[in-house]
Amino acid sequence: MAAPALRAAEREIRIFSRMWRGSVVTMFLWPILMLLAMGVGLGDLVEDETPELDGLTYVAFITPALMVVNAVQTAIGFSMWPVMAGHRWLGFHRAMVATPLTPTSVLGGHLTFLAVRSLAMAAVFGGVAALLGGVESWWGLLALPVTSLAALAVAAPSAAHGARAEMDHSFDPIMRIVVTPMVLFSGTFFPVEQLPVVLELAVKILPLWHGVELARDATSGTVEAGTALGHTAVLVAYLAVGWVWARREFTRRLTS
Repeated sequence: MAAPALRAAEREIRIFSRMWRGSVVTMFLWPILMLLAMGVGLGDLVEDETPELDGLTYVAFITPALMVVNAVQTAIGFSMWPVMAGHRWLGFHRAMVATPLTPTSVLGGHLTFLAVRSLAMAAVFGGVAALLGGVESWWGLLALPVTSLAALAVAAPSAAHGARAEMDHSFDPIMRIVVTPMVLFSGTFFPVEQLPVVLELAVKILPLWHGVELARDATSGTVEAGTALGHTAVLVAYLAVGWVWARREFTRRLTS
């Protein structure tokens, strides 16, 4: 399946190579501007190395969160509207399965492209953040694959929903009612321990929180094997369940 999936991913890469300029703002400039405004600007008003931030400066606290959040938001959006376009509006996924490619290969190509794209986004953002003091350890390099894994953990179930939905009416509400609160309360701008206990427990179920915590441990050089394995296991579980669901929906949609 790997080789056919790479062929499917090649299509996405070729298209992106011609249209990347339109994505520069959302992929690179916006998160960097957020880092400058929130991490550096607001960070100057936050006392350095406060106990609530586990001894981190605010820019070091927010850097890995913005890195993961940017990739996760992009992955969710790219796994709903474009997937529906491939199945219903433009039909390019149906055209792909008219070749030796299978629905599973199409899904694999979609996720492979997202993995590469999120890795590239994280690398550019991480490089800028390191210059601004947001990365405190060489362990921060591990935040790049962590970001990619977090993106895949949300992309797989989002692709399943994109394939299952008959119309895109539910996509905007998902971005506003699900994704936006997840971004705001998953430890992006403040520690989740400041939330009410019930809300804190709910947040810790979400994949974004696990991705943010794992990336933050990496960039701050405080990685602990047990904790890292726990966060990774949750992200892999989301990816595995999403993969099974998405494969079923892709197969149903593209073979009917």
